[in-house]
Amino acid sequence: MTPAPASYVSVSFEVIAGWAEDDHGAAFASFVKSCRRLVSAASRSRSGAGAQTVSNVATADALLSVCQAALTLPAGTTKAAAKAFFEAHFVPHRVVHSAGEGMVTGYYEPVLKGSRTRGGRFTTPIFRRPADLVNLVDETQRGAKAHALTHVRETPDGRRTPYPTRQDIDEGALAGKGLELLYLADPVDVFFMQVQGSGRIVLPDGSMVRVTYDGKNGHPYTSVGRHLIDSGQFAAEQVSLQSLETWLKADPVRGRAAMWHNKSYVFFRELAGEQASGPLGAMSIPLSEGRSLAVDTSFHALGLPVWVTAPKLTHATRGGGFHRLMIAQDVGSAIRGPERGDIYFGSGEAAGRLAGVTKHPANFVVLLPKSRPGLAPDNEPAAGRQPNAPRSARQ
Repeated sequence: MTPAPASYVSVSFEVIAGWAEDDHGAAFASFVKSCRRLVSAASRSRSGAGAQTVSNVATADALLSVCQAALTLPAGTTKAAAKAFFEAHFVPHRVVHSAGEGMVTGYYEPVLKGSRTRGGRFTTPIFRRPADLVNLVDETQRGAKAHALTHVRETPDGRRTPYPTRQDIDEGALAGKGLELLYLADPVDVFFMQVQGSGRIVLPDGSMVRVTYDGKNGHPYTSVGRHLIDSGQFAAEQVSLQSLETWLKADPVRGRAAMWHNKSYVFFRELAGEQASGPLGAMSIPLSEGRSLAVDTSFHALGLPVWVTAPKLTHATRGGGFHRLMIAQDVGSAIRGPERGDIYFGSGEAAGRLAGVTKHPANFVVLLPKSRPGLAPDNEPAAGRQPNAPRSARQ
């Protein structure tokens, strides 16, 4: 699959509807979280340590320069100061493509009951990453490359073969390997936590652990909702996370067969220490409720600020639609296209209700860094330049 052609066209901040009214302080706080990871990753890359996890996005000089400036500002930067920072260091660019508009969906961190041991109602495992799983692409690229195999199994003799599918794993392909991390009560809960990429698990003693994405079996993601629409089980307007969950759980045999249409299967790791304080996006960037955005990194670099306009998305605001500066901090197998985004709504049931009904038309204005912070850009993409072309903080 070849990505649809798209370009960046520069605009002024004055033409961005709602720009002056947004909480730029909240966006800046989220931006700084990205900057800490990007600067650290670039430093490790230059020293030769951890270079395998660092993409070109992380080492884009212009973005790193802006990040270094952001990290010098004091904590609690005011809304006005944050707004001035974005305006001084970035140039806004509309994303232009033949479709005219894109789409945003939502995701969240589910909170579920589980156990470290199998027993009682906790019989469905979530698995840790197998030792024989190898990446064909960097994890920051898994959404952009999701139409092909992204991970494979490497055998002891060095051969690489496709990893078992979701159905294979559900039917025991990983049994007896000691990979069980935790146990949940329902296969559908496991499925949706895999779709979301993270979760908090409440253990029988009342303690809580946080788990996050740690690789996948590499097979392309297939939307079960789309499968049920195409097979006549649902009308398109009926599909939400909640309606799918109800349908899948109503008949376990039917539900499992439907979930097997998505061959993709996600593995998890348990977070500890400071990392366990919140969910993580790509490159272990801490996510911020309502400010973190998953994007297609074949178009937009991780760490870039993205202004999202979705006039019909009113359930997540106090009316008037969704107009907000967000930060590209995550990726997803279903997030493909120049104006395709996934909004992180937070943790728990309330966030899940918001995420589950979010599927709305949207447009993006991407803030590209000036080559020399505070000065007029000398590398500003001309109208029609491809977003992933040289000098556009490209991936």
